[in-house]
Amino acid sequence: MELKMKRIYESPTEADGFRILVDRLWPRGVKKENAQLDAWLKDSAPSPDLRKWFDHDPDKFAAFKERYEEELLTDEKTMVAVAEILKQLDETDVTLVYAAKDPDINHVVVLKELLERQLGK
Repeated sequence: MELKMKRIYESPTEADGFRILVDRLWPRGVKKENAQLDAWLKDSAPSPDLRKWFDHDPDKFAAFKERYEEELLTDEKTMVAVAEILKQLDETDVTLVYAAKDPDINHVVVLKELLERQLGK
């Protein structure tokens, strides 16, 4: 199955498959009924302390990536959320939905890479 990522501000499509919001905070300006989400896995997102420290600063991205990967692999709640995503990928395409403005420097890039490694892709 295919793993994709998409900003929540982009229109949902049938090709998205199972849509999972992977942000800890609800995105600004989005009504829940318009989001067309199948799940919201807050625990797949970086911890509040890590998120605040990173603050989407491109200069901190390499260090953020290391710290977030460590959370993904060692934090119990985060590991459960990752397992849920992998389980869903066994059944259908999954789109990781997020709110960050930069499509290349955000936590979803790190999460997607880790999931793909675990899938052997």
